[in-house]
Amino acid sequence: MAILQKHGKNSNLDLANLKDNPPDDFGTAGSQKKWTEPNSNWSRPLARIWTVVLLLGTCLLYCARVAMPICAVNMAGQFKWSKSESGMVLGSFFWGYCFTQVLGGYVSDRVGGEKVLLLSAAAWGAMTAFTPILAHLCSQPIVSMTLARFLVGLLQGVHYPSLASLCSQKVVESERGFLMSTVGSGSYLGTLVIGGVGSLMLDLYGWESVFYVSGLLGVLWAYCMWKYLLKGEGPIITLESLGSAGAQSKMSKRHWLRLFRHPAVCAVIITHLCTASTFFTLLSWLPTFFKDTFPDAKGWVFNVIPWFVAIPSSLFSGCLSDHLIGQGFDTASVRKLMQFFSMGVSSIFTLALCGTTTFSTAVAFVSATMGLTTFSHCGVSVNVQDLAPSCAGALFGVMNTCGAFTGVIMVYFSGYLIEATGSWASVFALISVVNLLGLCSFLLFAEARRVDIEGVKSKYHNIHI
Repeated sequence: MAILQKHGKNSNLDLANLKDNPPDDFGTAGSQKKWTEPNSNWSRPLARIWTVVLLLGTCLLYCARVAMPICAVNMAGQFKWSKSESGMVLGSFFWGYCFTQVLGGYVSDRVGGEKVLLLSAAAWGAMTAFTPILAHLCSQPIVSMTLARFLVGLLQGVHYPSLASLCSQKVVESERGFLMSTVGSGSYLGTLVIGGVGSLMLDLYGWESVFYVSGLLGVLWAYCMWKYLLKGEGPIITLESLGSAGAQSKMSKRHWLRLFRHPAVCAVIITHLCTASTFFTLLSWLPTFFKDTFPDAKGWVFNVIPWFVAIPSSLFSGCLSDHLIGQGFDTASVRKLMQFFSMGVSSIFTLALCGTTTFSTAVAFVSATMGLTTFSHCGVSVNVQDLAPSCAGALFGVMNTCGAFTGVIMVYFSGYLIEATGSWASVFALISVVNLLGLCSFLLFAEARRVDIEGVKSKYHNIHI
């Protein structure tokens, strides 16, 4: 069955665009002027600059995020934390992370994602750099560290919804895949950087240095973006600016209800939920799988090689996606193809882990799985911008919140399966089943046409363009 289908470059004009700018010159059939949206997109050179800046910002975001897991053992020894207390500190980040996803996307849709990214980076960077001071000043470090990580999670929760909103507002459809996949690779790069450099700093200068450096670099990144890209424009977000945002970002409750009832929107939420759940499960349990199955294996091999594979794989998927769309292939078909590789083909390698007997084969299968998973950056992650560019940030926030909550649940359930069955095959089978459920939902119902303002179609149903 063919997945890709070519179409004409100027076909399928979305009548929903008529909502804010109805055509004002109609002649005989076939001679009307074609209405186009005012061009607010970045030029290609500017888009490339922003891509590099956002890649670096995402890298630093993960450096600050992973700082606590890197330093947790040393901090537990110094402050005499138990395993449960260490787990409470580490887990507090994710609870904060869930709560600001929708809010961050909503504000970004109204005032601009670049403002939200700038303010949040300055805040989480300062909070990360201030973490060691809080630990030493507070008489109960467990309390201050739990609160600090919760706040960092709150502040970082707006990052990806703001990226989705910014991309939908400033990047043309045929270039969104490359930007999102490149920026998404920053998470893998940040994990590698903090794992290598952070571990070295931990041994040489103590755990405090990891927080100081990662936090201050985040503040420096925010300052450079404000100084050189925003030209010193004040990133002020007021209640007045939220209330007086452009018509593009205003949607009534009725529109939101209609949006959530649309099959394509439900499909992206379900698919992202499944993608996030399986990714969190692999991320959490693969190190334990290698230690249990290959106890003599070197940890740096299976903790590093899959991430090295994921970075070029993510970049390749973005180039491939944009190239296919640029060649005239149907956008929805390209999104489905990328998601097929991300959830379908990767599940084959996940299931293959059940029968692996050698360490090198297991590393190869895990690397293939993680590499193919990155294709979702050009699938479901970008599809939300195709469907609802006027509220892409808020909608992505809903998706990410659902994915984070279900991810935590699936990680716990996987641990129960391991204890109950004594076999890793049950976990890998669960991951594959969840992947296939999400993939089937996406292949059946995903679209790439705008549905956020489709209510105006009936108003202009008799206009032929």
